[in-house]
Amino acid sequence: MAFRWRYLDPAGDPVDGPEETFDDQTQAEQWFGGVWEELRADGIDAVVLIGNDGTGDTEVYGPMSLQEG
Repeated sequence: MAFRWRYLDPAGDPVDGPEETFDDQTQAEQWFGGVWEELRADGIDAVVLIGNDGTGDTEVYGPMSLQEG
């Protein structure tokens, strides 16, 4: 299973972001933990964790807001 992040604007529409792919969910979450503030500063409002088992994308969880509060 491969994991990646989908990035969303304030309206919930997909936007461009880093195209990183991870071998497992833990790696994806650790990477995100180190860059979420940078993503927010770049205008990304929320993220969705996507898993792909080779047959298609599945939303693992999200959207998860990057806004404080």
